[in-house]
This record gives sequence, structure tokens and C-alpha cells, in this order.
Amino acid sequence: MSCFLDARFDACYGQWRPVPHSNLAMQRRLRWPGFALRHYPASGTPAQGRSGVIIFSLTLQGARRGALPISDQKEVRLRPEIVKINAEHPEASLVSYVAEKIRAGEVVGMPTDTFYGLAADPFNLHAVDRVYEIKTRSRHKPLSLLIESVDQASELAWPVPETFYLLARRFWPGPLTIIVKADPKLPLKVTANTGNVALRVPSAEVPLAIIRAVGSPITATSANLHGASECTNAHEVRDQLGDCLPLIVDGGQSPRDMPSTIVELTSSDGTWRLLREGAIPSDQIVELLGQE
Repeated sequence: MSCFLDARFDACYGQWRPVPHSNLAMQRRLRWPGFALRHYPASGTPAQGRSGVIIFSLTLQGARRGALPISDQKEVRLRPEIVKINAEHPEASLVSYVAEKIRAGEVVGMPTDTFYGLAADPFNLHAVDRVYEIKTRSRHKPLSLLIESVDQASELAWPVPETFYLLARRFWPGPLTIIVKADPKLPLKVTANTGNVALRVPSAEVPLAIIRAVGSPITATSANLHGASECTNAHEVRDQLGDCLPLIVDGGQSPRDMPSTIVELTSSDGTWRLLREGAIPSDQIVELLGQE
């Protein structure tokens, strides 16, 4: 008697990971000796525009016989689910679906107002770990967060200097990342033990809608391998990180081909530093705040 274990091969971890039976609706099943291939559509979601998930079921009998060598298993490339969302008028049902994935601890590729980013719940430590693993990013570098409003920033940063509000009123929503002292309740993994947090309110409807649906900030680090080029559309994210992401939001082409400008406001004497010049020119920052 064959006993089936449904599992998904995770290329990031190089191992098979269990998949719960509860939400799976089997659509097609093919048999090889001691091995079964099943294709499941994305459960509970509209079929149109969804790729579904390929899941391999290995029988215990097949495992004993070694019917499929490990080397053959690793050649299988799993494709992420791609959800296309209207960039100007995000569909509420699709936004809710993406938000559910993030709340459940998944890491999702999605558009921002600069490059595509990796969205995860910053209060879920496993999800934060996955962001670092997917990007092969040093854990000494903190993650930036996308927030909905200036009011939300006050829940994540303390103290908040007056310079922060000047910058926020002038450039938010927009491609300006502001680094401030983090509130102690923010997980140290997010701040990379620096005690600082990088915040931004995006000027794009899709990420704002997802933040509201999640009900909390989300991570916003760029969706690319560390040292690789940034991605400006969902297909580039899929090609670079597809093996490691369960879902990618396709919101069309990025509106900019430059990263956000980064300003640091963590000095005890109230001075500011320009860490990176990006979509907002440095002379606009100087015009508002004066010379560094």
C-alpha cells in the first residue's frame, strides 16, 4: 500500500518541504514508477492569471526503491504564482489575497514606486530570515520598510526629530527613504542590531493598497540577489528569484529606473547625512534642510 506525502521542492533550501492537504484541489495526476506528479491550481482564487503550484508526491515505496534519483529531482524548476494587479486601480480581492500571503509569513515579490521589492511582515522573524536568505544579503544590513503614512512612522521610530516631519511633508509619498532611531519594539533582525530603521511611503497604488490590507508595515528591500541588478518588472523578478518566491505581484513596469534617495537622521546633534542620491536630487534636500 502506497503512502503519499505531498511536498514542494524548495530550491532555496535544496530540500523537499511539506505541503498541507487542506487547501489543495487536485486537478491532474500522472504516475511514474514509485512517483506521482500532481498539479494543483491556486486554491480559493480566480483561475484567470494564476499559474497554480506544481507539487510532487513521493510514495514511500518509491523512496525505498530510489525510483527518482536526487539529482533528477533538483533539475525541476518550480515557477511562482504571478498575480497581475492593476497599477492604477488595484483590485480589492487580489490585494486581499496577497495580504493574506504576507500575514501568513510568506515573502512576496511586488512593485513599488522605484524597483520591485520583497514584501514580508517585519514582525514575523521567520519571514525576515527568508528575506535575507533569498537576497543572500548580509544580516548586518537593516531592511527598509514601506509604511502607509507619517502617523504610522511614529509607531516605529523614537524619538522622531522635527527634520523627519519636514522631509516627510515635502517628499512623501515618494522615493525618499528616511533613516531614524527605531522604536524598541521593532525586532532587532529588522534593524540588524543598529537601532535604526529606514522608512518610506511609496507613491504607488499597489504597495499602498497592500500595506493597508496587511494592516502593518512591510519590508521593501529590492527584489534581487545581493550585488545583482534591480528588477523593473515581474518577469525579471521571476527570472532572478522565481525559485525562492511563492508569489509575485505583476503591477507592470516600474515607474522609475532609479532607487530612492536615502537621508539619515540618527545623529544626536540633529544633523543629517545624505547616504544615497537617487530619484530625488540632493539639491532639493539641501534646499529644504540646508547644507549637511
